[in-house]
Amino acid sequence: MSTENMIEVDHLTKFYGDYPAISDVSFTAAKGEILGFLGPNAAGKTTTMRILTGFMPPTSGTARIAGHDVVTESLEARKRIGYLPETVPLYTDMTVKSYLAFMGTIRGMDSKAIRRRTGDVVQICHLEDYYNSIVGKLSKGFRQRLGIAQAILHEPDVLVLDEPTIGIDPIQVVETRQLIKGLGGEHTVILSTHILPEVSMICQRVIILHEGEVIAVDRPERLAERLEATERILLEVRGPTNQVAKAIRDISGVQDVTYGEEGGKVVYNVTCRRSEDMRAQIARTVVEHGWQLMRLESVTMSLEEIFLRLTAAEGV
Repeated sequence: MSTENMIEVDHLTKFYGDYPAISDVSFTAAKGEILGFLGPNAAGKTTTMRILTGFMPPTSGTARIAGHDVVTESLEARKRIGYLPETVPLYTDMTVKSYLAFMGTIRGMDSKAIRRRTGDVVQICHLEDYYNSIVGKLSKGFRQRLGIAQAILHEPDVLVLDEPTIGIDPIQVVETRQLIKGLGGEHTVILSTHILPEVSMICQRVIILHEGEVIAVDRPERLAERLEATERILLEVRGPTNQVAKAIRDISGVQDVTYGEEGGKVVYNVTCRRSEDMRAQIARTVVEHGWQLMRLESVTMSLEEIFLRLTAAEGV
């Protein structure tokens, strides 16, 4: 991945009257990166995206898309953006083919480029079977795909996707996530969502917004490392439960051992100091006692736990 930044946001603030929708927001996104915008409703995600796409100006601060300021060079910045708002802007009386041709025309593309790119995006978004279908007859999932198709039609440097999987069925959610993941590398993608697993599945880095402020920017796994001073190990052992728990608890560096049934099997949750890798010692203890070791794995905090820990630290 190139280190060239396609998005540069510096101390961005937006007031609605006396209410700060976002306050002092700063971040960058590199070329080809998929960046997740995570936060509950009213956290400031959509406001930030509307500023980046030229929909509204900030109260203060700056934002640049591929080197172009979104306020002073608005047209140049917008040429380099593909945008999928939460409500997809579709003309339901058009066919898929005519809609894409229309969107290419208003983007300033010539007829040859429109024909070439329409074929490309229809294939990328798996719309081949619906090319001549009326947009109003498409399912919600295929409307989302068509929304993504229009967003990438003009080969933008940056894609801004606001809640792209909201309101579609589980199968279409999986397919849409795979589609978005495949767009990384060719495009820099900002993905706004309040669905925690979506960030883990798609995004390389996550920005967590809370009450209009950035409270964390990092890879999901590194957020866990920063917040946890301990490591957790899941263990499945065939042996006398109380004796297994006591033997593991007696290992130097182990802080706590709990256990419970999972699918008819006893699973031990072992908490250790993060500074030491206890897996080899735990395995050796189990084997020396003549018990059968069926499972041994380190587990990190889930994104849900990270989010709750961070927002709690902010006083929520």
